[in-house]
Amino acid sequence: MYFVFLCNLLIPVVVIVTGRIMWKHYPKNINGLVGYRTTRSMKNMDTWKFANEYCGRLWYKMGLFMLVFSILVSVLLLRTNDSTYSMISLIFVLFQCVVLVVSIIPVEIALKKTFNSDGTRR
Repeated sequence: MYFVFLCNLLIPVVVIVTGRIMWKHYPKNINGLVGYRTTRSMKNMDTWKFANEYCGRLWYKMGLFMLVFSILVSVLLLRTNDSTYSMISLIFVLFQCVVLVVSIIPVEIALKKTFNSDGTRR
């Protein structure tokens, strides 16, 4: 059960570290491999920097929240049997992944509010 507990904390820790890197040390060149890569974010360096910093701050905050929530849920469930704990942990990990995918929405909304369709600031 302790292995599953550590696995529950793995996603939030990776999100915190990745968020911090994107926020403070975003890729200096627009590329198709690393960074927040959408059509809107890759218009120019201004949109690229904005999107990576915004997404990084968002992931950092979400990661901290998920870490605290993961610890609380995991500690509360430690007294349950192994199969219940494993099933709830699986559901929790899936929820964490969904949160990461859904985080695209606020970043794209912020990009749309801040930049015109050609990538110039409003």
